[in-house]
Amino acid sequence: MFSKIEPLDQEMGRKVREYIDTLTKPTGSLGRLEELAVLLAEMTSESFPVVSPPGVIVFAADHGIVDEGVSAFPQEVTVQMVMNFLNSGAAINVFSRQIGAAFEVVDIGVAADIEAEGVINRKVRYGTANFCKQDAMTREEVQKAIAVGFERAENMIHQGSKCLILGEMGIGNTTPSSAILAVLSGQDVSGLVGRGTGIAAEKILHKQEVIEKALKERKPDRNDPIDILAKVGGLEIAGMTGAMLAAAANRVPILLDGFICTISALMAKEICSTASDYMIAGHRSVEPGHKTALQLLGKEQILDLDLRLGEGSGAAVAFPILQSATLMLKEMATFTSAGISKE
Repeated sequence: MFSKIEPLDQEMGRKVREYIDTLTKPTGSLGRLEELAVLLAEMTSESFPVVSPPGVIVFAADHGIVDEGVSAFPQEVTVQMVMNFLNSGAAINVFSRQIGAAFEVVDIGVAADIEAEGVINRKVRYGTANFCKQDAMTREEVQKAIAVGFERAENMIHQGSKCLILGEMGIGNTTPSSAILAVLSGQDVSGLVGRGTGIAAEKILHKQEVIEKALKERKPDRNDPIDILAKVGGLEIAGMTGAMLAAAANRVPILLDGFICTISALMAKEICSTASDYMIAGHRSVEPGHKTALQLLGKEQILDLDLRLGEGSGAAVAFPILQSATLMLKEMATFTSAGISKE
C-alpha cells in the first residue's frame, strides 16, 4: 500500500525555480513563498501546482488513559465536540468554510455510539485501553485504524481535494502523543509534556509520571511504529497516519496542524520515509513537545500564533499562505510579458 510513495520531482522543482526568477520582482524577494511554490511543484509534479480546494478530515477517538486524571475535561466532551463539528460550530468548521474546504468527521474510536447524520462511522473499537495498565490496542486494531485513515483520505482526494488537512478530537490525546514522542526522540518526558487542554501546573507533573510509568511497563519498540501505536498510541493518531500515507501516495500536499497531527506525521515517516517529503508544517503549537516533533520531522512551521486547539485549526489558518504561493506562480507577470527591463 505504501511502497508507491515516490520521491519529489526535483527536475520540476528546478524548472519552477527558474520560472520564478523571471517574474516581475527582485530575485528571492518573496522569500519562503518562493520556496513553498517550488516544493508544491516537486510534490505534485506540476509546473503550476493547485492546492484548492483543500480537504479537511477530523478523526475522533477516546483514550483509556484519561482514567489516570491527565485531562482537564471529562471523556464525554469528545462526543459533545463531534456533535459541535456536525453542527458546524467549531473553530475548524469556521476556518474550513473560510478556505472553501471539503469537510468530514470520522468516528474512528469514540467511546460511545454517535447516532447523528453526517458522521462517518469507521469505529475500530470504543476508545483505547488505559495504557498505564495494558496495551492501548492490538496491532491488528492499529493496522485497521491506519487503513481507515488511508481510505478516507483517498476518498476525499478522488472527490477532488488538492491539499489535505488532518484534524483530531479526543480528550486526553496529548498524553499518548507525548509518550510516542518520548519513544521516538529518546528525550526525557519532562521536556515534552504540556498543559494539553489546560490542566493546572501541578497536574503536569502527574501527567509526566503517568507517561513514564506507562513507557516503563509497556516497553514500546522504537524501531516498530505499529508496536509504538499499539502500546501507547491512539486510534485517531493512527487514522491520521494512514491519511498522510494516502496523500503522499497520491502526490497530494499535506498541511500539518499542531502537536498531535505532527506525531502522526512522524509515525507516517517511520512507516515510509518518503511520506514526509509531502508534508508542510502549518504552524507551531505552544505544546512544548511540538518543537521537538518538528525538529525530528525536519520541518519549519509557516505560522507561530500560540495556538493549541487541534482539530486541524492551525493548518486551516495557514492554508491561504499555500494559496498565495500557487497564485504567485499562476498570475504574476514575467519581465518579458510585462515589458519590464531586468537591467
